[in-house]
Amino acid sequence: MKKRKRNKRKEEIKRQKAKGKNKEESSHEIKIIRPEFASLFLPFAFCLLPFDFFLSFVSYSLFYLCYNPKFNLSGLFRPEITLKLRYMIQTVRGTRDILPEDMPLWHRVEEVAREAFRRYGFQEIRTPIIEKTELFARGVGEATDIVHKEMYTFIDRGREDREGESLSLRPENTASVVRAYIQHNMFGGKSDGELTRLYYIGPMFRRERPQAGRYRQFYQIGAEVMGTSDDPVIEAEVIEMLDWFLKELKITNTTLLVNSVGEPRMRAMYLEKLREAIKPYLDKLCADCRYRFETNALRVFDCKNESCQPIIVTLPVILDSIDEASREHFEQFKAHLDARGIAYTVNPRMVRGLDYYSRTAFEIDGHDGLGAQKTLVGGGRYDGLSETIGGPPMKGFGFAFGLDRMVMSLPADEAKRLREADAPDLFIVFLGDVARNHAFKIARELRLAGIEVLLEFEERRMKKAMAQADKSGARYALILGEDEVAQGKCQLKNLATGEQYLLALTEIIAMVTKHA
Repeated sequence: MKKRKRNKRKEEIKRQKAKGKNKEESSHEIKIIRPEFASLFLPFAFCLLPFDFFLSFVSYSLFYLCYNPKFNLSGLFRPEITLKLRYMIQTVRGTRDILPEDMPLWHRVEEVAREAFRRYGFQEIRTPIIEKTELFARGVGEATDIVHKEMYTFIDRGREDREGESLSLRPENTASVVRAYIQHNMFGGKSDGELTRLYYIGPMFRRERPQAGRYRQFYQIGAEVMGTSDDPVIEAEVIEMLDWFLKELKITNTTLLVNSVGEPRMRAMYLEKLREAIKPYLDKLCADCRYRFETNALRVFDCKNESCQPIIVTLPVILDSIDEASREHFEQFKAHLDARGIAYTVNPRMVRGLDYYSRTAFEIDGHDGLGAQKTLVGGGRYDGLSETIGGPPMKGFGFAFGLDRMVMSLPADEAKRLREADAPDLFIVFLGDVARNHAFKIARELRLAGIEVLLEFEERRMKKAMAQADKSGARYALILGEDEVAQGKCQLKNLATGEQYLLALTEIIAMVTKHA
């Protein structure tokens, strides 16, 4: 009989395991070791019987449950037990949630950026987050790290009468903005020298190694100036706008780095000279640098590998080989920066990571809270990009920066101020059903007057309600009971100073809005 029961139990366990495998749930089995206590329950129950019937009953019950085949508690007390833990689905590696406590910082950066763009005559544009892969392969450059290693590319499912096309999540937005500029004929009807100024805010996607301030889905703000003019004053004015933007955010510990990469059609001689200088050290360079050597040797300067740096610093720089027109353009650009009192450092090894750059290239490095990757803003001139993607001749200059890094660069005291300023103006505390119903009407009137009001629907005792008001960060607590309803007034308490007043609603609105 016992043997039959054990066999039956084994069969039941096998069925349960098979059933569990078919469940569509994320789980993981972990084996842990515990001592076997079940055998102690029975003698313990008899020992306790003369002293405490209840404890004896509990011990005997545990013994029964552990060994009764109808119950599955015995596993808790066997030497080896298996616990099945469910995994909660989390964010994809390299992505993150931006939580409510951080949103005031993000909003501040966006607001100041929009104000800067308004002052300098830029208009907003929004482009799709998916584009044809060819746009980035031709515009950004197939030899760049972005296209070669980092793009999220997939084949769109085709119809029966055609094959699917290759699409990519946008890794940057300059190529997309230029594509929109061409596609919608935004240059049509404009006179010589008339510029189109556009800006954008939105997500980009690159499959790169996550690190401080760098994510696989990241958010960028950028601007582009397009037209027939390549006057270097355009570049200086854009950097002047960025200078105002950073100072308005109280980000002052920065360095502006500038360089000229010359005209693309004049680079052939320099690239040959560069390749000859790299060749003796090729076996000592990283795999990426060896790939860049074959495709576009200029990209070797983009390498961040520490082992390559001693070789890179010995290579000839492009600034020594640019054409005379580019050199004159660069000198005028620097003169315009000088006239605006904007400090800069010439970095002859800075080439930026995109093939479309020509002449002026620049970066703004931050030095607070960014770690090794300290570039805050990057950009440059991209004359010829329009022709590369099938458009008419066009001159262009622009920049982009990541919101993540800009938020990280905000001074700690400024970040604290922004978070505190995001708290509600007023928290309503009510006592009793009559006051609760009246509180809804008061909240509506206050909100119509432009006051930010927080009202919890569950009634609490006064002490707990005031603690909740303090926790919310509100500047004032409005206290409402049956007496206040009868008088047509409310208690208004300043949570910072502790001062309290009995006021009519109109007086409360005036006081709260005055100190907003």
